Amino acid sequence: METETASRPSRIGHHANGGDPFTAPPPGRARRRDDELEAEDRGSAPGPLERVAGVIARGVRRRVPAADLDERDPDFIRESLPGQWLLASLWFRGEVRGLGNVPEEGPVLLVGNHSGGNVSPDSLVFTLAFSTYFGVERRFHQLVHNLVLSMPGLGFLRKYGAVAASPENAARALDAGAAVLVYPGGDHEVHRPTWEANTVNFAGRRGFVRLALEHDVPIVPVVAIGGQETALFLGRGERLARLLMLDKLFRLKVLPLSIAVPWGLNVGDVLGHIPLPAKITVEVLPAVHLREQFGPSPNVDEVYEHITETMQETLDALASERRLPIVG
Repeated sequence: METETASRPSRIGHHANGGDPFTAPPPGRARRRDDELEAEDRGSAPGPLERVAGVIARGVRRRVPAADLDERDPDFIRESLPGQWLLASLWFRGEVRGLGNVPEEGPVLLVGNHSGGNVSPDSLVFTLAFSTYFGVERRFHQLVHNLVLSMPGLGFLRKYGAVAASPENAARALDAGAAVLVYPGGDHEVHRPTWEANTVNFAGRRGFVRLALEHDVPIVPVVAIGGQETALFLGRGERLARLLMLDKLFRLKVLPLSIAVPWGLNVGDVLGHIPLPAKITVEVLPAVHLREQFGPSPNVDEVYEHITETMQETLDALASERRLPIVG
């Protein structure tokens, strides 16, 4: 893996996949049962299917561990990363540029585009590079989808700093002085079709801008390419997800289809897949200090457009460097 060198010791410290986790519901409604709220919106009592969906959804939510920022374990990261470093170096030929654009200390919101389905190599490569450059002792948390944290066998992600994507968890991490990585495009972006690989698509989700303004922290755009070449992504399956009520059950608005190893036709990517060895390149852009650049009361839409347009320009430049898919 190629990373920038630093004058500090080189110490070695995943998946951040979710929707827009930063807009909390009104306090009164946040405690209401989901099926009752849906019924209120329709003006009728919930049907049998909706009641079953509500029961399952509440069961899934109970499996999501409470966010504990102290579960991040620098010693565990330091000991376990050499193997992942080797994997990322050999399999993905990971290259990360511009880490010097991240402020040396203090809270910062890292905002990235997201690729690769439920197996997101851009997250892995960036996490390795960040922790090598700044050292594993620097607080670094990734916001991930609830379903990821609730799946058996993935508890180790919490030791890397992963917490469930929510406005509360993001705020707690920033208040603790951490660097926080978020992918606003979430499942909408990470499962986009392969022919949209070189497109930044946050689906209009602006919550990250409001979060940065509320906590007065800089936004550092993180642009990655290559993840959408690790399988052949055919579509998001949004209509099928609505039909199966996956949005109510698991906060999933997609049921993606792809051609991936070892499954062939891969529906939902629930079990993940073996990613093809595509070259992953990540470029970190200069920090955007919102009130310095946009005035004392920045317009959220203006900031959103600036961030996404700048990221798209960078992604276009990275795409122009690639000679062949996968090869890079």
